[in-house]
Amino acid sequence: MVKHILFVKMKDNSIEQCEKVKALFLSMKEQIPFLREVQVGIDYLHSQRSYDVVLELVVDDRQALEDYQKNTYHVEKVKPYIHAVRSGSATVDYEY
Repeated sequence: MVKHILFVKMKDNSIEQCEKVKALFLSMKEQIPFLREVQVGIDYLHSQRSYDVVLELVVDDRQALEDYQKNTYHVEKVKPYIHAVRSGSATVDYEY
């Protein structure tokens, strides 16, 4: 199994904007059938080193992660929106 974690720092970290990002991330459950798990959280501390939204998803293997990165819904719907509203991001991908 592979876990992909994405931390997003928002340009506008209002709860409304973070909820929009959360809903978009969660919509991938229905659109990308090979995703095993999708979890999304919104930061509540808002410390200087905090990111605002976190996406955690699980896929079967490295090939599935590559397939996710190339998936049409991810590439055409999710990524452009996230790139437009983020000020920064960080990722971690690992096998377990």
